[in-house]
Order: sequence, then C-alpha cells, then structure tokens
Amino acid sequence: RYIYEHLFIASLYLDDVSGANGFYQLVRSSTPPGTPIDIIATRRPYDDPGVKRVYYRLMPQRTSVLAKRHMPYALHQQRLQRWQSLFLDARYTVSQLPGYDSKTASNPFVAFRELPLNARYRFMLDEAQFTIMAYIKGPVCRGSVALNVIDDHFWVVFLDPDSASSQHSAEFLASESGNLRLPSAMGGTLISLVQWDHYAKNQLQFLKAKMQYIERQAANTHARVDVGLVWDGDGENPNASLTVFRHNDSASVVKGLVGRQPKTAWIIDYSLLERIHYLLVAGFDVYGNVAHQLETRLYMDFLRMEGEQNFLLLLPAQARIALRDFWYRGADDHVKQYVVSDSVAFDRDSDIRYRSDDPKAELLDMLKGHVHGAAAPRYQPVDARFEPLLALTGKPVALLPEVAFVQVLMRNGDERFYSLVHNNGYSNNAQLFREEARRIEAEDYVTVANGFIGAYPNVFFQFPETDLPGFVQTISAMQDEKDYANLVSRYGVRRTAPWIWRLSDSMTAHYRATFPREAGLFDLNRYENR
Repeated sequence: RYIYEHLFIASLYLDDVSGANGFYQLVRSSTPPGTPIDIIATRRPYDDPGVKRVYYRLMPQRTSVLAKRHMPYALHQQRLQRWQSLFLDARYTVSQLPGYDSKTASNPFVAFRELPLNARYRFMLDEAQFTIMAYIKGPVCRGSVALNVIDDHFWVVFLDPDSASSQHSAEFLASESGNLRLPSAMGGTLISLVQWDHYAKNQLQFLKAKMQYIERQAANTHARVDVGLVWDGDGENPNASLTVFRHNDSASVVKGLVGRQPKTAWIIDYSLLERIHYLLVAGFDVYGNVAHQLETRLYMDFLRMEGEQNFLLLLPAQARIALRDFWYRGADDHVKQYVVSDSVAFDRDSDIRYRSDDPKAELLDMLKGHVHGAAAPRYQPVDARFEPLLALTGKPVALLPEVAFVQVLMRNGDERFYSLVHNNGYSNNAQLFREEARRIEAEDYVTVANGFIGAYPNVFFQFPETDLPGFVQTISAMQDEKDYANLVSRYGVRRTAPWIWRLSDSMTAHYRATFPREAGLFDLNRYENR
C-alpha cells in the first residue's frame, strides 16, 4: 500500500518486458493476477477501495508518451532487492493494518507509523527526482497561480537519512501527527478562515517542536551543524541534488545543481518530503472544489518556507534573518514568523567556519562539492561561446520567453541542442495574486543547458555554428520587443514556418536517441509567434 500510494502516478518499465509502449501503471484491482483487471476507481489513491481484498496490478499504458507528464520509474532486479532490504528484511512489527478513514489514510505519519521510518525515507530518496517530479509534473501544477508558490530557479538537497536527527525522528513525528494533518483530510465546499487559522497554528507549533527536537538531538549526540547533515547520495546516487525551474505555468526538475547560484535553496527532510507528496500528489483531488485546491496551494507556502528554513540553519546565526528578509521583501510580517523568527528560532550556531562576507555563496559551493552528481555533467558546462549569456541580467533576459530550444548546426555536420531557460526575479513568493507587482526585472537571468529542459518550448532557434557569437550578441543587446522580433527573424523559427515540424521531429528524435526511457513528445501549445 505504501509503495502504491507513491508510485500510482509513475510510468513503470521493466527492462525485459515491453507493453504497448514499454510502460505500465500500478493500479488497484478487485481481481487477482491471471484475470482481467477490474480497476478500483477512486479520486485519491488512499480512498476506501470498497472491497475486502485489494490486488496491486501492472496495467500497460496505451497512450502517447508526453514529456509534460511522463515520469519513468524502473522496476528491475536491483529494485526488487532494494525493496526486499528496506521493507521485508528489516525487523519490525505491524500490530494492525491501517484503515481507510480520512483522518488515518490522509496522514502517512499515522497510517504507516509502524513501517520503519528510515525505509520510507530511503524509498523516496532512491528516486528523489521522481518524488519531486510527481508534484512538479502532476495535476496540481497547472496554471501560474498554482506555481507561483515556488521561485523560478532553486536548488534542493536532502537531510542525510543516517543522521541522528533522521534516525530518531519516528517517535517525534508520531507525537506531532496532530500538527501534521493536511488539508486533504478535511471535507466541505467552503474555505473556512477558522480552519485555515487552525492549519497555520499547527504548522507553527510543529516548527517550534521541531527546532527544540533538533537542538536536543544535536546536544545529546554532539552532532555538528554542517554540510555533513546533508545526504551525499551515498557516493553514487545522482538523486542527491536537484534543480527546479518554474516556467510561469509549468515547471521542470532535473538532477544536479544546474545554473548559476539561485536566490533560494531547500534542504528537505523526511517529514517535509512525505508531506509534499501527500499534499500535492496523493492527496490532491483533481475533481475537488475550489476550496480544496486553494487550501492545497496555501498550505504549500508552509512547506516551501520549512525547506528554506532548513537551509538557513547551516548559515551563521547572524546571517539568517538578513537573508530571510531578502527572500521575503515586501511580505507581511506574519509570513516571516514561519522562517527563523523568534517563535521558531534555532539557537545553535552553524559549525561551518565561513571565510567571506557571503556565507550563502560559500555554503552553496560546499554543497556542490559534497553531494554526488551536483556538477550535473548532462547539462553543463555548455559551449563557452554561450558564457556571455550566463552573466546577463535585466531587460535583455526579461524579453526572452520562458523556455527556448536551440539547434546549432556544427561545421562537421553534427547538430547540438541547448535549452535557454528564463528565470524571473520576484521580491517574494508569499502572495497568491498580483504577481506582476512583485516582479523585479533587474534580477532576471538565464540558464543555458545542454539538451532539453522543459516540456512546453515557447520558441525554437536554429542556426549554423558560425552564427553562435552573433546570436549571443543580439540577445545581449535587446532592449524592447522590436529587438526580440529581430532576434526571431534572424535566428528563430516562427510557428508559421513550413519546416517547424521537421525541426520539432528532429528534436524529439534526438531526445529519444539519447534518453529513450525519459523522452516524450513536447507540447507546442504555448509556442509563441512574437
């Protein structure tokens, strides 16, 4: 049941078995293997199945593979052995199977409290990109209001599952299960301000208890507050660091720390990762009313701030408030109380010896050296001739679309593909509406990466290698829409161009040839004609 509730949205594949397109979906069926699947259709994966015996079955996916929603997950012998080690070889006792009542089923800290916490955390960390992707590519992330809860570009790392704080947290989380209830557990069709205030108070109480718990653990175990608390991927897992890009009304997540140092970063621990999944994936009701969807969006503010606070705890105590205030410029004071405020303070100073007046930059550099796969060789470094764009900020970048794919035709006959991702600057992400009022164009910058990032390209650029310096120079000089139109006229492919489908097909073919399990069709619905 735990595995199903995390993988129901995955495109599963077996190396030695191929279905209609080689992918399968894990479903609940009322019929056993060897008989036709009879899907138990519920709005959420933990809803009451209504039958005495549930069978978990693999059903072939018979739809086209689309990049915007494709989330591949491998099932192979190594995976079987890993799950055997995590869930079957471990010594623990299950006294009673969890029920399907809403208060139990929607709260994983209650429903699965008797499963080893380390096994649950390791299960999600093994494929952390998928775990975050289920939120990023899932149905909850539809539209700019749903996505303006996150920054346009940020890095994610994870608390080490072998740290003392992780290993001793099962009992603590069980004691805090009341404060960890998610909005999906509540019914009703109206947004209740009283109920919302209840969620806010619960989160604040949890953060206070969490800070006190961490301080006790650090004192009792003499643990150092430094990058050693961050999971390094066990020296081999590239899922240990991730980069998230927001593209206005869609988003992407890739392995490694890609692009220039971002404004914000998150450190995610077990409880935060589990709540992200149960709030935004398992607990999100696609057919829910506006009240449910708005409460889900508002609650995500708490989870973002908690991840940011975890990162701030590794900085010098005197630097935490200043950086928080920069992240939340213009935000109401009541918002800031959830991030390193007096009410949720962590009195312990960092054990990292910083040597500059920019500890955040130092810390991000340390993380890049500490975490396996952080260099992200798949995406960087790019051709050195793109480097002027990497330092570009302000108006020229603000004129670029959210995502552009670039095809460079090399002198030797090869072709190379790149992504230009526009990262928008904002004063804060603490408000639901009036996003344009929080825009700071001067802080816009661009990420240039090898290959493809994003499922909804807004424009294609295509030109010979000899034109690359001119392409970069033209972007750098842009000041208005007329300049952008000139850029597209010289180097771009408009949606009315007769050869646009040939170019799109060549990009898809290249994607499939290089990453066959991951690749899917791009959605050109948002292709611009500026």
